[in-house]
Amino acid sequence: MNLFLLAQDPLDLFCLDPAAEVRALRALFQRTAVVIMSIHIVALGSECPGGVGAGDETAGPGQVQGGLLWSYLGHGARELDPNSMTPSRHPLNPAFMEYQSRVFGDVRVMVRDCPSWDLLDSDWASVRSVLEQADIVVIKYSVNDKLAFQQVRNGYAPRLRPLLRHWGLPVILVAIGARLNDEGPPCTCPLCASDWSSCVPHSEGLQLSRDLGATYLELPSLNNFFVGRYFGSVLEYFMIQCLKQKAKERPDKRRGHRLNEPRPPHLDQPARLPPVRVEESSFSQDLQWLLERGVQFADVAFYAGDTGKELGWAHASVLCAISPYFRQLLVGRQAWERPVSRCTCRERDGPHSLLSTWDGGVDDLARADGHPPGHLSRLVVKDPLLCLCLWETLMFLYRGAWEWEYLEEAIAEKLKNPLAVAQLMDRIRSFVGREKAPRDTPTPRSQQGPLTLGGLFNSPLYSDVIFMVQGSVLPAHRAVLVARCDVMAAMFSGKYAEARSRVVPIHGVSSDTFLAFLEYLYTDTCCPASVLQAMAVLVCAEMYQVKRLQHLCEVCVCAYLQNMPSRELASTGISVIRLLRRAKCHNADQLYVWLLHFIANNYLIFSHKPDFLELSDEEREQVERLRWPSRGYLQELSEYQQRRRQIRKSRCNIM
Repeated sequence: MNLFLLAQDPLDLFCLDPAAEVRALRALFQRTAVVIMSIHIVALGSECPGGVGAGDETAGPGQVQGGLLWSYLGHGARELDPNSMTPSRHPLNPAFMEYQSRVFGDVRVMVRDCPSWDLLDSDWASVRSVLEQADIVVIKYSVNDKLAFQQVRNGYAPRLRPLLRHWGLPVILVAIGARLNDEGPPCTCPLCASDWSSCVPHSEGLQLSRDLGATYLELPSLNNFFVGRYFGSVLEYFMIQCLKQKAKERPDKRRGHRLNEPRPPHLDQPARLPPVRVEESSFSQDLQWLLERGVQFADVAFYAGDTGKELGWAHASVLCAISPYFRQLLVGRQAWERPVSRCTCRERDGPHSLLSTWDGGVDDLARADGHPPGHLSRLVVKDPLLCLCLWETLMFLYRGAWEWEYLEEAIAEKLKNPLAVAQLMDRIRSFVGREKAPRDTPTPRSQQGPLTLGGLFNSPLYSDVIFMVQGSVLPAHRAVLVARCDVMAAMFSGKYAEARSRVVPIHGVSSDTFLAFLEYLYTDTCCPASVLQAMAVLVCAEMYQVKRLQHLCEVCVCAYLQNMPSRELASTGISVIRLLRRAKCHNADQLYVWLLHFIANNYLIFSHKPDFLELSDEEREQVERLRWPSRGYLQELSEYQQRRRQIRKSRCNIM
């Protein structure tokens, strides 16, 4: 068989015949007096559907002798202990069976085969030690055992991937067997998808090989043709490359030891960058404060249906953003668009409504941009249970409509009636448009956190203030701004012009930056697109005293810079020194300290830039103290290179 290899250096000048290459390698070993003519192969997995189960302690000799590697090695394969009737076991991990043979004449091949993946779980540390001694790794699976393949892909491949990449081992992934087709003879075509439900498709095996960095093979059977022609060619190629690598490494080590060459200096790892901490979200607490103390900006009043007593106040913008029920009730243009509850109780005059608008409480001429400031929507609560627990219901909605357990506990403590609690919980679910689910049903991922006010962001619905930023019109809601930002709470609550004006001009900030600032107030998230935009939002957050947003922007800046490769960091137009100046100017203390450490860790890059001279004496002293690599290491490296040059000169003089 022929292997197509490319000669790249004198050690690679072998002919294309494997036997001739091995003869050249053998001559090289004799010249260097090194005996390394051995190769260790570790095989994982089973060729048969089902393999060795977790309950099977050992695999029989028949399974090993009928396996892939045994078939390749042929009659030359023999076990380590010829007197034993069972396969030999590895002393560290009995899950591995050992046998050996010789290839290329006198090259000894040691195979350690583990047919069951479940046996590896008994002692993972010893498995690592076995893999560390391997020169080649062969992973096998049957195409007709999809369950075992999924177990390997999801459970064992993530554990093997970092080890194989760290050691740089060649890996061969072999899919064995013909895919079964119930409607006809066995089909081996990778494009046939009729049996994908029970067999492993070609695409999944190929994807696993890419994840592991392996060479992928498919063998319909273990006959001499497929094993010798396809698998043997690939395995022999890797064995020859392994022998070449060993021939390169050992003479260098012996030569270096003989001449007593100096050791290179040890380079320590750079100091860890200081962490940038972000406070926990206070979004729910801010809206709770709005419900409790933001009566000045309330525009919805609740009244009892039987007595007409005032029950409480709320904000139409928050209710419409959280609850589809209130959005349809307050924004609906016609009376018949008002929602009807899903409860089963009835009244004499028709379906029972949870809420209804007070006659005359809603303008007949609804405006496109919502209600103007000072408008009041009055809602009549006709359900007696909701009248009793209106405050708990509003608190639940304002906190994000996700703390169902706490709501049920609060209602149960107030009503003292399990049947009434269940009825009221069903009615509250109609507010947020959520059907009743069994208790054992897990909460969907999208409902595992509080709902935000993203639906109101940059929306004219119920907008009562408009920001003019560089000619852009940005609608907003005073209630949300007051709850989320202390500076705006003072601006809209005090005796300022903004408190009485509907249009508020904003100066010194770009429209994109201020829009990102408003997005955080409504959604509690911040995703700047670049380092410069993150710094601009940071400056805006410092202007309006929103500390958490400022810290989020600090994290974004650190993440962007830390993910830059060294080459891009050296050629980028972003001045890290000027970012340091802006961080100090705008009280971003965490970012300031982090940037000092970042400059020190990349000292060789930033010290050659012109703006490095803009650092103050105190900053430069700190950077010099933390610099990496240190001055001591560079001095040791210079001495080491000088000694290496002297040794080379002495060699030339001797020759």
